[in-house]
Amino acid sequence: MASRSSSSPAGLTTWLLIAAVVILADQFTKILILGAFRLGDVHPITSFFDLVRAHNFGAAFSFLHGASGWQRWFFLGLGLAAATFIVWLLRRHGHQKLFASALTLILGGALGNVIDRAIHGYVVDFIQVHAGGWYFPAFNVADSAITIGAILLILDELRRVRRT
Repeated sequence: MASRSSSSPAGLTTWLLIAAVVILADQFTKILILGAFRLGDVHPITSFFDLVRAHNFGAAFSFLHGASGWQRWFFLGLGLAAATFIVWLLRRHGHQKLFASALTLILGGALGNVIDRAIHGYVVDFIQVHAGGWYFPAFNVADSAITIGAILLILDELRRVRRT
């Protein structure tokens, strides 16, 4: 009988399959953008939402975008290390549904962006939200999954603290 502190192999497989769906959705949308848009193209969808093609050589909000190229390998390695740690956490805590859901979204998003860095040397961003002349940095499906996962982690922690 498996201990409560570890996830069954079937449970881990389920979480990894969900992460794979996130990766596939992320990569599919990026392939569509790469095929239909040139770098810098902007196609307005609504008054506050555009589809664009942007290349992010840095991290969140283009952090280190202008560095000399070392950041590609740094963020690729960091993403792989984070993915390894997340899988370890899922093995131990896969029975905690909200926590594991959060980790799974972060895992799928991180690996989606790692794939971009490995193949292209940059992350393909294509979602642009704006209002009143203010533009949020372009992002993608992987970034959205990471953000939702982070929000779920915060909710999970708030629920845990509230129970104690």
